[in-house]
Amino acid sequence: MITDKTERRVNSMAENDNDRGGFFGGFLIGGILGAVVGLLFAPKPGKELRSELKRKGSEVFDEASELYSEAQARAKIILEEARRRAEELKKDANLQLAEARLKAKEVIEEAKAGAKKVKGAVEVGLEAAKQELSKGSKKDEPKA
Repeated sequence: MITDKTERRVNSMAENDNDRGGFFGGFLIGGILGAVVGLLFAPKPGKELRSELKRKGSEVFDEASELYSEAQARAKIILEEARRRAEELKKDANLQLAEARLKAKEVIEEAKAGAKKVKGAVEVGLEAAKQELSKGSKKDEPKA
């Protein structure tokens, strides 16, 4: 039996998990901004500060380029896997379609054969009925 207290505790824990993601995101952004502000207000000569900013900017650019390259490579792998899977599905669908067509053709041929048998049986029945009728009409004829 779940009590209100237990339910509030579970909900509180879920909210804390959501808050952690926001906290860490804010922590990361704050750390980056703090580093930039620290560099700008550090007591260094202008030439040294510009050199360090250039170096840090280059590092950030290199990291971003690396992340972009990794994301591009992952996207390529995912795309290739999706293409491969789509090709497999297409082949499977074509195979099943061919099998269904073959089965339909077999069913049609069986139906035609069955219809021929029925037609033959009906014709034989009609012929027998005609003969019976002609025998019956000969019996009914007056003898002269």
